[in-house]
Amino acid sequence: MYNFIDQFFNVEFAVIGLVGLATFATMMTIVGPMLSGSKLNSRMKSVSTERDKLRAQRLADLTAKQATLRHKDKTIFSTIVGALRLQKVLDPEATREKLKRAGLRGPAPLMAFMFFQIVMPVLVGLGAILYLTYINDHGHHATSMRVGISIGAALVGYYLPTIFVSNIITKRKDSIRKAWPDCLDLMLICVQSGMSIEAAFKLVSQEIGSQSIPLAEELTLTTAEMSYLQERRQAYENLGIRTDLDGVKSVTTSLMQAERYGTPLSQALRVLAQENRDIRMAEAERKAAALPPKLTVPMITFFLPVLFVVILGPAIIQAMNTLAK
Repeated sequence: MYNFIDQFFNVEFAVIGLVGLATFATMMTIVGPMLSGSKLNSRMKSVSTERDKLRAQRLADLTAKQATLRHKDKTIFSTIVGALRLQKVLDPEATREKLKRAGLRGPAPLMAFMFFQIVMPVLVGLGAILYLTYINDHGHHATSMRVGISIGAALVGYYLPTIFVSNIITKRKDSIRKAWPDCLDLMLICVQSGMSIEAAFKLVSQEIGSQSIPLAEELTLTTAEMSYLQERRQAYENLGIRTDLDGVKSVTTSLMQAERYGTPLSQALRVLAQENRDIRMAEAERKAAALPPKLTVPMITFFLPVLFVVILGPAIIQAMNTLAK
């Protein structure tokens, strides 16, 4: 045992260990990016297919045919939802709009959301009943209390899919909000260089993907909508609805006004870019100002006791030694 401890604290052993650790870290640094892959290419590829889907849907509306061009979902979710006719009970349009804000497009996420919104209350309620009956059965839980807890658990299970989608929407909006001022700066540069608004949207969607993949998806989808819709105003409105951000809505409103009245886009984009940068800076200053009150409780809990021990500890030890004598 002592030989192992002496070998562990040996200088040669420590040097060998540090060299091995540095080699492993170097290999992980080189090989790690190759193994992780790029989410941007796959996400942008999935968004690029929206243009063909939207064009096919538009052609179907113009020809007024009864057959649909949308691929029907044949998963177990759609089968159960169709068998129970949940689309008549739930509101599919509002759910579809919410899923679009979360970046979940197509019939498959809609069917999965409806499925889990019906199944989760049953599963969570049954889990609460089994827990109260067999696992935590001490005899002091009345039947009415068990029923009430089970009903409350079922209600929580009903709102779990909504909470999950809301969290995705919040993260997505936060990513778009942080990258939106930089997006406006890039768009201003493109417009001032003489590019059209469609070309500016397309180029900015390719450049902004490294900073915010959700924003790149929305801009790519807006570019696809502007290529087939009769009015670009509808594409701007759809962008504001999908993102649900005040900064994006103000920009889309300015773009619609410029489209209608022929006002220059560069001046409007310059003002809006400056306003969004000021908003982002104000948000950062607000978070920085809120940091000291948040640190008060951790400092009182963790720092002050240690500080008292360091300051008063020697005095207490000296007093105890004096009294012992």
